[in-house]
Amino acid sequence: MSTLVVLTIAAPLVAAAGGLFWRGNTVARDAITICGLAVAMICAFVVLAEVNDSGTHVVHVGGWQPELGIVLVADLLAALILPVALAVIFVVEIFAIGQRRTVWGANPELSGPLLCVLTSGVSLAVLTGDLFTLFVAFELILVSSYVLLTNQGRPSQIRAGMTYVVMNLFASALFLFGVGFVYAATGTVNLALLTERIPELSDGVRIGLGAWFFVVFGTKAAVFPLFSWLPDSYPTAPTTITAVFAGLLTKIGIYAMIRFHTLTQMDDLGSTMLIIAGFTMVIGGLGALAQSDVKRILSFHIISQIGYMLMGLGLFTVAGIAGAIVFLIHNMPVKTVLFLVGGLIENDQGTSTLDRSGGVASRRPVLAVLFAIPALSLAGIPPFSGFVAKLAVIAAAIAEASVLIVVAALVAGALTLLSMAKIWLGVFWGPPASEITPVSVPRRYQKTMLGATGLAVCGILVISAMSGPLFDLCVRAAEDLKHPASYVSEVLS
Repeated sequence: MSTLVVLTIAAPLVAAAGGLFWRGNTVARDAITICGLAVAMICAFVVLAEVNDSGTHVVHVGGWQPELGIVLVADLLAALILPVALAVIFVVEIFAIGQRRTVWGANPELSGPLLCVLTSGVSLAVLTGDLFTLFVAFELILVSSYVLLTNQGRPSQIRAGMTYVVMNLFASALFLFGVGFVYAATGTVNLALLTERIPELSDGVRIGLGAWFFVVFGTKAAVFPLFSWLPDSYPTAPTTITAVFAGLLTKIGIYAMIRFHTLTQMDDLGSTMLIIAGFTMVIGGLGALAQSDVKRILSFHIISQIGYMLMGLGLFTVAGIAGAIVFLIHNMPVKTVLFLVGGLIENDQGTSTLDRSGGVASRRPVLAVLFAIPALSLAGIPPFSGFVAKLAVIAAAIAEASVLIVVAALVAGALTLLSMAKIWLGVFWGPPASEITPVSVPRRYQKTMLGATGLAVCGILVISAMSGPLFDLCVRAAEDLKHPASYVSEVLS
């Protein structure tokens, strides 16, 4: 079991080294990348099965005590999030093998290995049991994502990349200061020990630490008003890079927020979180409705959907936290698929602008189906997983009599449905665009991209079909977070 946990981090790093070594050999590089990601993904699913059967598993790296050493903790929350995240990256890499042969593709020699480095950072962020290692994981993600964002060297990418890196470096600086403040106040950065020590601090210090890390993780997650970097930077990157960013990076920020603020019992910040969640949902939805480009619409939707997850956390109830976890799991593949379909639209139409596209449903009905399923799920239409996720967080808010946040969630849901309809009417419906310049892609690579997108859509359908058992697992994970005695005992034993 310990080996499997470590392999989810180490296998992608080994694949990154191998891919860079054979970067001039296309077949070898792609094969090494796929194998490394596949090993990590399979290990993550096995870890989920083991944790579900046997409970939390802890790896003390190097055998050091928790106060000093690095601890990897595979509890139910981490075990639920990690396989979905790694499966998303695996599917995107399959799509990327085809798209790298187009003008929209990322640098083939760098994108695969760097994606593996980013994967290791994601795995480490999900599994780590201390704040400093979480900081290292975020920096690993930041460095690799900045290069992935700008590796084509286009002026628009460089400008957007500067905004992205400045905002995230600001958050990283705050994170590092926050780690120092926590250590000064408690004498540790281990999350299990912080679970015991932070509640013993004075209210001012405790709430100050919680607010500080809310800003740190909120910047990473792109909550209101810290989201301005996202809609400008994501649409400029190659589709495969944007798909990974949309599906994972902001979600890792909200995951860290759920982990830290529940284990350290920051219930005092709940009302503030709910206010910010409401603004995040509605402003993200309004921003999406105002756009005229598929990628920009979808980028604003990332912001809006983060609001629902923050809403579940802000309630600080088992039902609310469980709803946030379900929403997190559902949203990762849904957002990824929508951006992959956006890339296919670019290939087919030569653009993703609404007023220069049209008639895709009649010309490419498969694309219409691949878009419709995740779009309906994102809008919360039954029987898809998005309906279950939205119902979970809204029901939890109703149970707490939080009327205003329920209204904000319903308004944001309506805005999401309208903007999805806007894409459907502008791109898929109506007459074909008068001037179409499709991107030339060899047929076998078109099949690779379509196959990868179809595989991800199948994943969405599986999550929708298993939403009942999945919700039960999320309730168990939320109960463990609200009552962390077992987490603490496993880490400290």
